[in-house]
Amino acid sequence: MTTTELEIIKALYEEGNMRKAAERLFLSQPALSQRLQTIEKEWGTLLFVRSQKGLEPTPAGELVIAYANETIAKKEETAEMIASLGNKVYGTLKIACASIVGQTWLPQVLKEYVNLYPDAKISLMTGWSSEIVKALYEGEAHVGIVRGQVDWKSRKTYLFRDQLYLVDKEIKSIDELKTSERPFIQFKSDSNYYMEIQRWWQRHFSKYPKRQITVDQIETCKQLALNGIGYAILPSITLHGDEDVNMIPLLNSEEEFELTRDTWLIGYDSTFSLKQVAAFAQIVEQRADKFRKETEL
Repeated sequence: MTTTELEIIKALYEEGNMRKAAERLFLSQPALSQRLQTIEKEWGTLLFVRSQKGLEPTPAGELVIAYANETIAKKEETAEMIASLGNKVYGTLKIACASIVGQTWLPQVLKEYVNLYPDAKISLMTGWSSEIVKALYEGEAHVGIVRGQVDWKSRKTYLFRDQLYLVDKEIKSIDELKTSERPFIQFKSDSNYYMEIQRWWQRHFSKYPKRQITVDQIETCKQLALNGIGYAILPSITLHGDEDVNMIPLLNSEEEFELTRDTWLIGYDSTFSLKQVAAFAQIVEQRADKFRKETEL
């Protein structure tokens, strides 16, 4: 199969619709239909069937789709390796990043990267740190930016540490939580972050808050707290410092040290030899160094 034929199979599967696939490939529907018939004739079997849901791959089609995806991915990987032999930075940079960092700190890093290396492409996925590690294991990303304690045996670079704060319109001290009836607003997060908060709470209080609100995004959690609906525990990376709320640092009562959250850049050593990855890592580390100095002031 030619590269164009591989792209046709990939587009038909991902779009699941002849019209959408034709638009994506800049072909007319009749032309795309004819190309598909030619490909199916080459394989000697039907690859897709039409249903109410759209185009559904046949069992044989699933095998050809897997072949197409693997071949395209291998071609891109080879192109990246060839690109790394030259001086110019291009190819696709695949980043997997913890959602909180992706929403707050990473955009400025990517802005600098795009300005410096306009020929490079960026593929970004965000999620929990456990999902980032999984993406690296499965080859879906070149590098990952993760939070908290992450078990990673290859290259792991410390970026920065941010403080955890209790944020609320009314509460001014941690002791007030013992008698407050205000709801505790939480956002869904990875298990490490959740357990860190649980352990802190158990050290300070004999029982968990009666009133709780759980949301799926940290930004929603933040906005609810800023609007006085309840209190939240948020990392400083999500706060600008000029919010009209009380920001109380979380301390561990025994040692009185601040509760913090670390951010790391991880990846396989071999991946950092790719020029687009090495260039990204350099910007990330420079930005992180600047961020650390600013937060220490």
